[in-house]
Amino acid sequence: MFDLTDDALRDRDNMKWTTTPPGVIPAWVADMDVEVPEVVTRAVHDRLARGDVGYPDFDAPDPLVGAFERRMADRFDWTPAPGRGRLFTDVIQAFQVMLDLLTQAGEGIALHVPSYPVFLNSIAESGRRVVPLPFGATSDELVEQWRREQVSLVVVVNPHNPLGRMLSEDELRPIADAATALDLVVLADEIHADLALDGRRHVPFASLGRDVEDRTVTVTSASKAFNLAGLHCAVAHLGAARVREPLAALPFAYLGGVSTLSRAAAVAAWTEGDAWLTELLGVLRRNRFTITDWAAQVGVDVQPAEATYLAWLDFAGTPIAADPAGLLLERGGVRLAPGPEFTAHTDLESGTFARLNFGTSPERLERILERITATLA
Repeated sequence: MFDLTDDALRDRDNMKWTTTPPGVIPAWVADMDVEVPEVVTRAVHDRLARGDVGYPDFDAPDPLVGAFERRMADRFDWTPAPGRGRLFTDVIQAFQVMLDLLTQAGEGIALHVPSYPVFLNSIAESGRRVVPLPFGATSDELVEQWRREQVSLVVVVNPHNPLGRMLSEDELRPIADAATALDLVVLADEIHADLALDGRRHVPFASLGRDVEDRTVTVTSASKAFNLAGLHCAVAHLGAARVREPLAALPFAYLGGVSTLSRAAAVAAWTEGDAWLTELLGVLRRNRFTITDWAAQVGVDVQPAEATYLAWLDFAGTPIAADPAGLLLERGGVRLAPGPEFTAHTDLESGTFARLNFGTSPERLERILERITATLA
């Protein structure tokens, strides 16, 4: 599945490779260097062969919502309340819609930092404030912080990007209790849930109880685990009535829609793609161990990812600590995601960090690490 050559990847119309200079190996944006699952290719081809690309029945039960509900029940032991599913083009769109519907300019949005840069930028560009959510805080501590910072929405990214952490029920419960105490909605971004690397089961935030589900918007997609980001297709479970009602009042065309081909691809991935996913996870585990062993040898700090295909590398104490991503691009021919992007619009520092995407072949990962090692010498 990872047999694609560099030239084949550059021939694709994708941002990861086409915006990266020749001779540079990209390991930055969260897009894997992998073949699309055959079940997905077949589902899309079958629809095209039948000419089945007309308008769907908008009033019929959505097959992707059904696939989402079955997957949550079968894989994560959460049975979502029915009738609350809705498609979005991607998690980012759902995130922006929740900002607009639930918050006002000047209010705080709480989330763990470092965080996905697009979230941080969307908050700032919308006139809201990023409020870093401390890992390990008690519910009382969170209530005090959120009151002080005028928090109006809580965002939980689990599994976490870029740290690769999987939050346990014990870690999620104080967040749920604090949100309940202040009657806040929680947006749970669980797009990496299928990418658990150690056999642990992901805990959906809404599975903590029906009362928690009723204040949670769960957003996910097949895009990360099955490498379908360009199809722009996500599912949201709108547990909170205060979201469902204003969303239903919007004009039908305001948010656009998901294509029939995107929906067919996502359904195929979630209902027929688990054998492919199992093979993928085996390669990702191997790559994670490679990175962990390498980092210990060259003096780079990394906590092994529990999920995702992302490594959050700390180059403090190395010759490139001042600007790891910039110097690796300039001197090493490797493109990583710059650490400061993941703490933008906060007072937190991440200048010595860079994020490495190890969703690639073991051979290409070895070349990436060899180039980084040479740059550190």
